[in-house]
Parts: sequence; C-alpha cells; structure tokens
Amino acid sequence: MQTLSRSATGSVSPPGNTLGLTALTAAAPVSWGTTYLVTTEFLPPGHPLVSGVIRALPAGLILLAITRKLPHGTWLWRSLLLGTLNIGALFALLFVAAYRLPGGVAATLTAVQPLLVVGLAFLLLGEKPTGWRLGWGLVGVVGVGLIVLRGRLAFDLLGILAGIAAAGVMAAGIVLTKRWGRPEGVGAATIAGWQLTAGGLVLVPLALAFEGLPPALDLRAIGGYAWLSVVGALLSFLIWFHGIGKLPVVAVSFLALLSPMVATILGWLFVGESLTPWQGVGFVLALTAIAAAQLTPDVVRTLVRIPVTTEGE
Repeated sequence: MQTLSRSATGSVSPPGNTLGLTALTAAAPVSWGTTYLVTTEFLPPGHPLVSGVIRALPAGLILLAITRKLPHGTWLWRSLLLGTLNIGALFALLFVAAYRLPGGVAATLTAVQPLLVVGLAFLLLGEKPTGWRLGWGLVGVVGVGLIVLRGRLAFDLLGILAGIAAAGVMAAGIVLTKRWGRPEGVGAATIAGWQLTAGGLVLVPLALAFEGLPPALDLRAIGGYAWLSVVGALLSFLIWFHGIGKLPVVAVSFLALLSPMVATILGWLFVGESLTPWQGVGFVLALTAIAAAQLTPDVVRTLVRIPVTTEGE
C-alpha cells in the first residue's frame, strides 16, 4: 500500500487510493478458503493430484484462448517455474492437506507464509524487513493458531508437512512474481494463463503415475470442480497477480491469512467443526494483523492524529 508522503512543513499527505485494489486482491485468498470445504464435501476422495489438474489446466487453457499470447524467451522457463510454485506444487500440496486434515487445520498451516515472504523479499528484492511487519506477522501466526488449536484437532504428519510446504512454495512464488514482473504489454490475464497452464501440465504426469485416470464424476463433483476451476483458479489468480503487480509484496502476503479464516468459518457453518471463545480472539488478532500490515507507522500516526516529525522512525 502506498505510504504517506511528507510535505515541506512536515505534515503527512493522504495515501493513494489503494483500498479498493487491496479489497479486490483479498477476494483471491477468500475464494481459496473454500477449497477445503469443497474438497471434502463435493470431490471424490483420494485424488489430490487429479483434482489439481482439473482445477488448473482448464482455467489456464481458457485464459490462453482469450489472450492468444504464449510465453517466449526467458519467459518460457520463468512461466514453468512460477507455474510450478504458484500452481502445480501449491495445488498438489493444498489438496493433500485438505484430504488429510480438517479445513481449519489445513489452511492455518499457511499462516507462516507472510514471515517467509519477509525473508525472501529481503534476499531477492532487497526489501529490508521491518519490525512493524515482522511483529504483525507473528501476531497473525498466533491468531490463526488460536483459531485452530482450540478446536477439535486431527494431526496427520503427511497432511501437516504438506500444509507447511504449501506455505513455502506460495511464498517463493509471490516473491519471484514480484521480482520478475511481466513482459512489456502483457497483462495479469496472460500471466495467469501461462502459469495455470504450466502448473496443470506439471501435475498431469504425476497424477497419471500415482492416481490414474479420474473417477466417474457425479453432478456434485462436477459442480465442485467447476467452482474450484472458475472461481478458485481462473478468476482468483487473475486478481491475485494483478494485485501482486500493484501492491507491496509483503502487504499482499498477509492477505493470504484470510484463507484459513474462511475455511474455519465454513467448517463451523457446514461441517459442524467447533468454534470457541479463544478462536474468536484468534480471528480478531488475525484480522488486525492483516489490516496493520497494509499500513505503515506513519499512516497509523496520522489515523490516530499523532503529529509526525521529520525524524526517522
């Protein structure tokens, strides 16, 4: 989000209007939070890799057909790598976690992702980590931890490892997407099409080798896959890549904390998973961390009407 700028008198001028863009970008992780409910309640069990292919590849091919532009040069291998991180590996790991863990537990493991982004942004983008965002990153971890650790737990080692690995590949994908940007004249829809197609193609041989052909699908499963492919892939990644290109990378990474919150709420509403007062505290902490990460200390001082000096933080 844009920071406040200082005038010659030492006052602070209002930030640019990025609230709408931030809210739009937040719609992507909100849609991803539905993955866990849809997977467990609508999709055939035991096919995480096949589910990843069906979610990613049709969406990518549709975007390629619309944009009519293919990667070339260095963007051939960049699209393959980014598609593997942001789509192929991420989808496979998320589906493994979703099949083996309750929705809230599976999504909560991604809470460490903003902290991973802070570290990778320093290494790859030269963005020095600030105490402000590191602190709120820890608050976010505590918040989503409370959301799940006070509920009914089901620990599965493979599921937990898959959830943590998903946070790692997503963090790497976010930072590299920001570092490389886009080729001139290429929009978010094109980038999303390249990566969804590459990620889906990476999953195809793995799905065939380990799971075989997809099972016969009933209308319920078709509806679930349609939701995940159209809303959870095509639309959400178009929005997500647009937001990454416009907003600070660390601030964007905090929006992903919305995913476990949505997953937990849906689990409570539709599956009977428990919610406790401590989980309510967790929701407050996580939402506060998300909001605070979009701001800077200067903005906060202005919002609470504390004069800003020309000295350093």
